[in-house]
Amino acid sequence: MKRSGWQWLAASSLLIGAIAAGGETRPRYGGTLRIEMSAAPASLDPAEGNVPDSFGRRNITALIFDTLVKFDDAARPEPVLADSWQAAGQELRLHLRRDVKFHDGSAMTPESVAASLRLENPAWKVTAEPESVSIQNDLAEDGLLAELALPRNAIVKRDSGKLNGTGPFRIVDWKAGERLSLAADENCWRGRPFLDAIEIEMGKSYRDQMTALQLGRADLVEIAAGQVRHTDQRSMASSKPIELIALWFAKGPSSPEENALRSTLSLSVDRTAIRDVLLQGTGETAGSILPNWMSGYGFVFSAKADLVRARQLRGQISPAPSWKIGYSPDDPLDRLLAERIALNARDAGLFLQTTSTPSADLRIAHLPLESGPWSSLGQIADQIGAPLAKEHGSLEELYAAERTVLASGRIIPLLQLPVSYAAFAGLQNWAVRPDATLNLENAWMESGAQ
Repeated sequence: MKRSGWQWLAASSLLIGAIAAGGETRPRYGGTLRIEMSAAPASLDPAEGNVPDSFGRRNITALIFDTLVKFDDAARPEPVLADSWQAAGQELRLHLRRDVKFHDGSAMTPESVAASLRLENPAWKVTAEPESVSIQNDLAEDGLLAELALPRNAIVKRDSGKLNGTGPFRIVDWKAGERLSLAADENCWRGRPFLDAIEIEMGKSYRDQMTALQLGRADLVEIAAGQVRHTDQRSMASSKPIELIALWFAKGPSSPEENALRSTLSLSVDRTAIRDVLLQGTGETAGSILPNWMSGYGFVFSAKADLVRARQLRGQISPAPSWKIGYSPDDPLDRLLAERIALNARDAGLFLQTTSTPSADLRIAHLPLESGPWSSLGQIADQIGAPLAKEHGSLEELYAAERTVLASGRIIPLLQLPVSYAAFAGLQNWAVRPDATLNLENAWMESGAQ
């Protein structure tokens, strides 16, 4: 495997949830873990493209379904449902693990794996063989393995609207966008998880989640970026910066002058003040889409405000439009961000009107990144309608591709934030994966915790 394409992942160590002092030292079976999340997905199918990506959706996928492979902290591919693989030219053959069953008790077969992959990737040529599947496309081995490790390529058995996976928990009850009940899979190929069940409540604000945790109505919740420093560090865990906050323009620039005005706006924003004041020092200022830990070159893109240069650019263009900057009415932080950006822009001679309505020229966007650089960049490019000539390649090609996306004028990066969670002290051995999802496979609850 080429090291150059994966150096970014070697730096992405997991941040493990703190274990409360004085608790039990041996894992125990039992207990129902109550989780609250802000996301409210309308479908549990990881291949459903109409459901927005979110860390909450990724969490649900990881609990129910497995991928063929995954990557460890040192950028090495690891077996999951595929126990080995071999590349030959543009073909990758993956030998499947034996004796794996779906949650409905049926055997995982090469045919069922191939059917699942074809649904998500119609352009791939996927062939079922006696004990393996082969995939033919134009990706190199490391690029294809990276794609197979993404949540959307989890293996799913679809039968008359019912979804079955091979993950540690099976679906018991599901009310779309509201709540999900899961039970431990007694026959999981990796062994039964310690927890008996997981109950997930969806569509909860950060404030409501923290209140539920404090009152004992929830055991594991998300933490708003601005509240990380006010949370007990012994009972929380955070990922590397993997959520991009950016300004997203509804349309591309109509002229070189308008593109220059968008550069003026970028130069006017005081990202450092936003991070230090509004986010209480959480996250990193960003001039790039990909965080430095992922690409290794993020520092090349300046995130510093330059009001002198911004005013020079503004003075060369007349007249300047009055833009509407949109924010989510359900997120108090979004409104503060929009108001602060509008003030910064005014200092450079630009006029932004804040609005919570859908009709806006640009808006505050929260964009979850994937665990891989090419998949992250491709996902952002698709969302904003920017060109992306390649899907995988060298580090130099990645850098050139990101510059092309930024040059489209559709996006202005502002901040890169970690994803943080808080748990009650009785939850043990939980962790955060590189893609900011929770690892609850080996989590357990102390006796008497509930």
